[in-house]
Amino acid sequence: MNQQPRIPDAETRKRHVEKMREVCEQLDALTLNLDELIAIFEADNRRQRRERLAGKYRRVESQVIE
Repeated sequence: MNQQPRIPDAETRKRHVEKMREVCEQLDALTLNLDELIAIFEADNRRQRRERLAGKYRRVESQVIE
């Protein structure tokens, strides 16, 4: 009833290991791309926040002067 899993032959294992290495390499490259995109978005968010804060304090400063 219970079939024991069989160990693949050496050639099959070799192919599977090579394919897994390729997949890992692709995942590493994609992860790097995602890290770069995240860095771009974070920089843009910081720039937008800086602009909002600068505008806020310009408005407050102009109200105090008036």
